[in-house]
Amino acid sequence: MNPQDVKITVALLQLRPCTKQEENLKKGLEACKRAKASGADIALFPEMWSNGYALTWDREQNRRAAVPADGEFTGAFSALAKELDMAIAVTFLERFSPLPRNSVRLFDRTGRPVLHYAKVHTCDFDVERNLTRGEAFSTAELNTAKGPVKVGAMICYDREFPESARILMLKGAELILVPNACPMEINRLSQLRARAYENMTAIATANYAAGTPDCNGHSSAFDGIAYRGDCPRDTLVAEAGEEEGIYPAVIPLGELRRYRESECQGNAYRRPELYGELISEKILPPFVRGDRR
Repeated sequence: MNPQDVKITVALLQLRPCTKQEENLKKGLEACKRAKASGADIALFPEMWSNGYALTWDREQNRRAAVPADGEFTGAFSALAKELDMAIAVTFLERFSPLPRNSVRLFDRTGRPVLHYAKVHTCDFDVERNLTRGEAFSTAELNTAKGPVKVGAMICYDREFPESARILMLKGAELILVPNACPMEINRLSQLRARAYENMTAIATANYAAGTPDCNGHSSAFDGIAYRGDCPRDTLVAEAGEEEGIYPAVIPLGELRRYRESECQGNAYRRPELYGELISEKILPPFVRGDRR
C-alpha cells in the first residue's frame, strides 16, 4: 500500500453499561468482536467501562469497584486484542493508592500494553474529587495492520483544556483517543473540532449511548485536515446519533501526514518563550474555586 493512501479505522464503541462488572466485561468483549467484523484497527471504549462510570461519594465503595491495571478485567481485552489482531483501548476504574484512578489502557494487536493513561484533569467540582489524578500525558507508537501510528489519550474533561492535546501533539501524537462520559452537545463537540484543527491531529471520542445517566451518544472523530489545497473543509469524519452501536471512523492517516508537513498549525510558528503565564500556578478572581485540589 502506498503510504500516502494509508487509512485506519477506529471503532467508537457507543454502548450502555450494565450493572455488574462481569456483565460489562462480557458486553465489552462482544463489542470488540463486532468492531473487528466492521473492519476496525482500533476499538475505543467510553470512559470507565469497567463500572459504567458508577462513581459514588463513598470512597470505600469506589475502592471495592476498582480493578488492577494488569488484572483479569484488562487481561481479557489483552488476550482478545491478540486473538482479533486489533488494538483495544479499554477503560476502567483503576485500583491505586491512596484513591482509585480513571484510566485507559491501550493494547496493540499482539495484546501488548503500549499506553497507560490516568485522567489528569479530574472533575474535582464533583464526585471525581474522590480519585487520584494522573500526573502526565504520554504517547506511544501503536503497531497496527496498516503500519505504526503515534497515539496519545485524554479522558473527557481533559479535552476542555487546550494544553492536553497540545502536549500530546508536541510529543508526536497523530491520533488522540478520548474516552468520554457526558452530554456531547455543540460546545463540547466544538472543543474537539478545535483541538483537532489547532494541532493538526486526529481525535476520536467514544461516549455512552443515550439512556446512560448524563450521556447522549454523539461519539465523534475529527481528522484534523482543515484544508484540501485552498478549500476549507469540515474535519468531522464521523458522528454517531444517540443510539447504542459500533460506529467506525476512518482516519486518512497518509493524507494527514502530508498535511502536517506543510500547513501552519501545530508547532511550526509557536512562540513558547512568551508563554510563561501558561505554567503559572497563580489563580485570580473570578476563577478562584474552594474545591480545587
